[in-house]
Amino acid sequence: MTIKRRKRTVLGDSGASSDIAFLLIIYFIVIAGFNVNKGFLLTLPATDSRRLIHKDELFRFYLDSGGGLSLRGEPCDRAGAEREIRQGMETHPNMAVLLTVDPRTPWQAVVEFVELAQDLEVDSFSFVMGELPVEAL
Repeated sequence: MTIKRRKRTVLGDSGASSDIAFLLIIYFIVIAGFNVNKGFLLTLPATDSRRLIHKDELFRFYLDSGGGLSLRGEPCDRAGAEREIRQGMETHPNMAVLLTVDPRTPWQAVVEFVELAQDLEVDSFSFVMGELPVEAL
């Protein structure tokens, strides 16, 4: 008695690899939606802006290496900075805040000041890394 064997059919490229590729594309599109940038949204002046700021409208804050904040060479805390900025915004609608940060300053102190500027809705805010100028000491 002979047993009939079924002839195996070779499937070849039945589209399984294209299905996997399609599923991977969908997967990456879905997870790309969860990649959220949680940075600070600041309104910066345009590069071609010709806006003039007078000396009395520029509030220069300094963060030293220990995280201490000062304005016009005088130390101040967060509440003092908030009070000065609020008063400045009332008297000078074109006010700008400049923060000079010592490179050794704890990053959290910088973040707290930037959050303060955001909370107070400062229109023109800028910060730069650098040493404190001699006139500020």
